[in-house]
Amino acid sequence: MENLVEMGKEYIFNNYGRIPKVIVKGEGSYVWDSEGKKYLDFVAGIAVNNLGHCPKELVEAIKEQAEKLLHCSNLYWIEPQIKLAKKLVENSIFDKVFFCNSGAEANEAAIKLARKWGNGRYEIITMEKSFHGRTLATLGATGQEKFHKDFLPKVDGFLHVPFGDVEKLKNTIGPKTCAVLLEVIQGEGGVNVPNEEYLKEVEKICKDNNLLFIIDEVQTGMGRTGKRFAYENFDLNPDIISLAKGLGGGLPIGAILAKDEIANVFKPGDHGSTFGGNPLVTSGSLAICEKIFDDKFMQEVVDKGEYFRGKLNSLKEKYACIKKVKGLGLMIGCDIDINAQDIVNLCFEKGLIINGIAGQTLRFVPPLTATIKEIDLAIEILDEAFGEV
Repeated sequence: MENLVEMGKEYIFNNYGRIPKVIVKGEGSYVWDSEGKKYLDFVAGIAVNNLGHCPKELVEAIKEQAEKLLHCSNLYWIEPQIKLAKKLVENSIFDKVFFCNSGAEANEAAIKLARKWGNGRYEIITMEKSFHGRTLATLGATGQEKFHKDFLPKVDGFLHVPFGDVEKLKNTIGPKTCAVLLEVIQGEGGVNVPNEEYLKEVEKICKDNNLLFIIDEVQTGMGRTGKRFAYENFDLNPDIISLAKGLGGGLPIGAILAKDEIANVFKPGDHGSTFGGNPLVTSGSLAICEKIFDDKFMQEVVDKGEYFRGKLNSLKEKYACIKKVKGLGLMIGCDIDINAQDIVNLCFEKGLIINGIAGQTLRFVPPLTATIKEIDLAIEILDEAFGEV
């Protein structure tokens, strides 16, 4: 393992703060490192492995497609791409789908679509503490200065307002504004959940001012919150949503979904992707959708999320450093008044993988297939970790 880590340091860019372990195998809610140690993975590739590691449905779909067609360009129609688009449309309020390879690419596509639709209007209002990607445009959309500082000047056309502040949003709209882009639950910003009234008011402001209402569902989509898409929790009617992460279950895929009148603004040559909607990844994604777009499965996610938050609230009563438990479904945050990374490191040593964000928030995004027994094990390890700090 040490040789591999040293080899990685020699040959790979140093732009990730990596734990010096090599993960070599995954199954269900667990991963193993190169030394044979087993970990309960409650990060799931950062909300990617929604059906766990190497789910049978996904593996079989990949194997079958790999023997038929790995790739062909979007100069032709692609069967699994068409079937996946149909599945996404039938399970949402949208009419058309554009496929790409990641969440940042999906948000880039949404930004370009909004700008063309704006017909001269190009400014997009986003939220403070938001995260929309690491490309230059999506970095500009991201409302966190720590991501901007070394890559200035920012791409023009993005204005940031406080998440939850309706009046500030109203006062920021100008003659060049074409859209509002937000996450209904801010993931990287700290698992921040607004109230439904705020989100409904944002939607109304968009309609009243002829602005597109765009929701970044890269992290919240694909069942993560106990609904197919998080906008359903708040009875919202967005014009565009972006997807990635759980859409592929481990395969690189992104997408935007839009209403017909918006989608039709794009014409041949306006936007594209060499690998977007690739036969292999869309075959895998279709298998993921078949499982996730099931009402019984979604209710299980809701129930497990409530159970998990209840257990975390029990720990909150026991440890004064735990200040707040928040989230929806199996997208859960836990605010603490100590360094989150200290708890993350202790849990890792004890065989639990979790994530620290925004300095003092623990993030839990386990596989949606995680069992009650596995949630109990996570709580047991967290209890031990908090008892040691």
